[in-house]
Amino acid sequence: MPVIVDPSHGTGKRSLINPMSKASIAAGADGLMIEVHPCPECALSDGEESLTFQQFANLMEELKNVIEICGRTF
Repeated sequence: MPVIVDPSHGTGKRSLINPMSKASIAAGADGLMIEVHPCPECALSDGEESLTFQQFANLMEELKNVIEICGRTF
């Protein structure tokens, strides 16, 4: 069965989403669920655990390296 990790709700903190995402992929997760919002400070819910579009794009670039190191494909 595929394993999907939710680092947004799992940590509840924007600052922990990147390291948890990388650790999850390195541990073998098949996918991630990450909250993204154009203005997290204005979100009606879960703003503290949401990335901006630019933060999400940066994370995806960083994850490509982790995925490659783990011998997997993006």
